[in-house]
Amino acid sequence: MKKIILSIIGIIAIIALALGIYIYPLAFSKCDDDTMIFIYPNMTNDQLADTLKSRLGNEFGDHTITTLNLLKSDITQRVGAYKIPKGSSPYHAARLLQRGAQTSIRFSFNYVRTVDQFAERVSQRLLMDKEDLLTLLTDAEFCKKYGKTPETIVSIFQPDTYDFFWTVSPKAFVDNMFRYYNLFWNEERLAKAKALGFTPDEVVTIGSIVEEEIAKREEAGKVARLYINRIQKGMLLQADPTVKFALGDFKLRRIWSSMLSIDSPYNTYRYKGLPPGPIRFVEKRTLDAVLNAPSHPYIYMCAKEDFSGYHNFTASYAEHKNNARRYQRELNRRGIKK
Repeated sequence: MKKIILSIIGIIAIIALALGIYIYPLAFSKCDDDTMIFIYPNMTNDQLADTLKSRLGNEFGDHTITTLNLLKSDITQRVGAYKIPKGSSPYHAARLLQRGAQTSIRFSFNYVRTVDQFAERVSQRLLMDKEDLLTLLTDAEFCKKYGKTPETIVSIFQPDTYDFFWTVSPKAFVDNMFRYYNLFWNEERLAKAKALGFTPDEVVTIGSIVEEEIAKREEAGKVARLYINRIQKGMLLQADPTVKFALGDFKLRRIWSSMLSIDSPYNTYRYKGLPPGPIRFVEKRTLDAVLNAPSHPYIYMCAKEDFSGYHNFTASYAEHKNNARRYQRELNRRGIKK
């Protein structure tokens, strides 16, 4: 009898040892930091294992893989992004992946000029092919669903930080951005645009020119009002940034008279009114600067010759010519040719 009891105790001890060696780490070891796990389409089990070990560390990754095997879970089909919170056990991590409950990804963007640049930014952050998004944004029928054209579709994408699932489709992505756009264009802002005589898209187009013009944020409203004044007087906008857009070269620091003849609807030295659409993606604060632009009589401006980033404003063409000559002399002195 004593031998039987000793044998049972031995077996219990072996089981307890096994539990301590194999099971305890699976349930009670901890993830050191918040960690994102990305499961790509057509990922193999070996690739998934490598990902878990590289992202979670070899030991914790191995424990998570072991737990998934014990749970008989093949998560290679759970395409998505999953956050493993700091302090999670391998069992908790495995269950998060097994459930397939994705974590949203923070997508931020600013300083974007072209649709191509934007599609590239999106594809770098989300599981979306750049060309798939570009195809939609350049398709007239698709844009029409949002009341836009391929030239104005950029107006719905306002630089900011947004939450998306990593696997969001191009269409669902645009739908969500359009929802945010409509939240911005509330009744108050729509009324302000109407009072100025502009549609929201026209406000965005003005804002895009303003953003390209200013180096000092505090001048945004002043520059916006200058262009509004020119439009209301039926004058050509004569905005250098639109020429840069037409030429496809925003690095130009100097616009020569020979450049002003380019035949493009974006060339506001040649065509009256606003160009067909925005020349960049516009920040919300710039749109508000346009909508709340303070009144003034100025219709001319020129960068200050001290290169401070500020402008000289005037309602006098003769004074404007003098301002321009001083600035051009400084460009020459500094050897700036383009």
